[in-house]
Amino acid sequence: MKKILITGALGQIGSELTTFLRKRYGDKKVIASDIKPKLEGTIGQEGPFEHIDCLNAPEIYSAVKKYKIDTVFHLAAILSASGEKNPQLAWKVNINGLYNVLEIAREYQCAVFTPSSIAAFGPSTPKDSTPQETIQRPTTIYGLTKVTGELLCDYYYFKYKVDTRGVRFPGIISYLTLPGGGTTDYAVEIFYQALKYKKYTCFLDKNTSLDMMYIPDALKAAVNLMEADSSKLKHRNAYNITAESFTPAELAQEIKKYIPDFEMKYDIDPMRQAIADSWPNQLDDRAAREDWGWSPDYNLKAMTKDMIEKLKIKLRIA
Repeated sequence: MKKILITGALGQIGSELTTFLRKRYGDKKVIASDIKPKLEGTIGQEGPFEHIDCLNAPEIYSAVKKYKIDTVFHLAAILSASGEKNPQLAWKVNINGLYNVLEIAREYQCAVFTPSSIAAFGPSTPKDSTPQETIQRPTTIYGLTKVTGELLCDYYYFKYKVDTRGVRFPGIISYLTLPGGGTTDYAVEIFYQALKYKKYTCFLDKNTSLDMMYIPDALKAAVNLMEADSSKLKHRNAYNITAESFTPAELAQEIKKYIPDFEMKYDIDPMRQAIADSWPNQLDDRAAREDWGWSPDYNLKAMTKDMIEKLKIKLRIA
């Protein structure tokens, strides 16, 4: 990777991936882009930033040509809960946007990283130790777009030799940028509410087990996969990866070790609960471990400790 373009760079993953890549490759070699405007103090300040709507192919073309891009991290997407509220927009952004990126990558011989998700699976998929290759019949528009995206990326690799790669992300937990419309958002919101108000009302049932990952592991996975030997990749689009699996009750209990008077209540959102119930408890990530050496650094205990320490600084809480 010599010149990198990130779409959706102001989102939860993109904001931290931009900083991560700039430290690794240099500020001027990583171009952040988003449909949202650059704001003072955001990641666009320390390096190049371009306004790009992934549905507007000429805007992508312009950035790729201007900066001589050879690698695209395509993160622009509508997430699960937001997608159910506007499925037509989710399809357009998640599929047409990806198609635009792949077409440009085909013409300019760019490598492309596109994240898939645990949402690519459905209620008929094995929930425990979900295999790398198994039935994928998701029941959300977000999940449908992720399965379609995996197949589309495979097609561009086999048909046009575009170097496409991806991982199936679990729910992502981070402190820098808030998530935007996902089913696992509670696992971020809970930390803010616990530190500010010592209470939180969760929209999922207390016993809902979901696959999760702390943002440093997510960044490491994306970059390590793109830096891996292409000849060793057997499941390009996309690899199962996992780090930790827990329920809201288990996360609340871990937080109480640092905030003893924290109280957790539940007000279940039927839509998001139905989505969560259709997803795996934990993925089998042996293929990623064997093919490119994947290994997470954080479990529930380590993640909780670091999130609380980082958020105390961010929120200026003693």
